[in-house]
Amino acid sequence: MALPGYWFATAMGFVWGALLSGFRISRRGGVVVARGMPGWAFGRGGTTIGAVYLTSSTLSDSVLEHEAVHRAQWRRYGLAFIPLYLMAGQDPLKNRFEIEAGLAKAGYR
Repeated sequence: MALPGYWFATAMGFVWGALLSGFRISRRGGVVVARGMPGWAFGRGGTTIGAVYLTSSTLSDSVLEHEAVHRAQWRRYGLAFIPLYLMAGQDPLKNRFEIEAGLAKAGYR
């Protein structure tokens, strides 16, 4: 039952991203990108909700590859991804989902 949660998260991410980015939406690197977001609207350099990557301007190819892995994680776990991610911890260097997505690709050291 993960796909309905993934679709719901994608829809909510798209609405949030479209409204707060001024509809600066594109498809890049396997994710839908909402760029130009205010910094308070996402975590760290950007956040993927379902298939939608929310960011102000962090758009390198390596970051998009990292975020595409998070998209796949959303597809695998659906809405359960939220508590699973939170339980994995806020330190990206120890968070299993960030490690799976590739720490170096996201600029974590």
